[in-house]
Amino acid sequence: MKITQQASSDTVTLALDGELDASSSSILDESLGNPELLKYSKVLIDCSNLKYISSAGLGVFISHIKRLQDANVKLVFFNMKDKIFNVFEVLGLDALLTIVPTEVEAASA
Repeated sequence: MKITQQASSDTVTLALDGELDASSSSILDESLGNPELLKYSKVLIDCSNLKYISSAGLGVFISHIKRLQDANVKLVFFNMKDKIFNVFEVLGLDALLTIVPTEVEAASA
């Protein structure tokens, strides 16, 4: 798993590349746990190169939702492949998280 971070004035985008499983979830946890993220109004998660997500990977996102919400930081996922979206949907996470098709929609969400 590789995570690339790109920031603008009020938004930071984390681009996920590879498989997000138990062995790589600590990388994501470190990125989302970075106190610097709280200075942005939005954290966008680019899933275009995310090939697989396990329950450990999902758990990392869930564990950071409250902290981000308390800091008024919106977490938005975009460019999610159908098989990844299906995992979120089956678990009901599509109702809890903001998931949009494109980066443009994510930026305006």
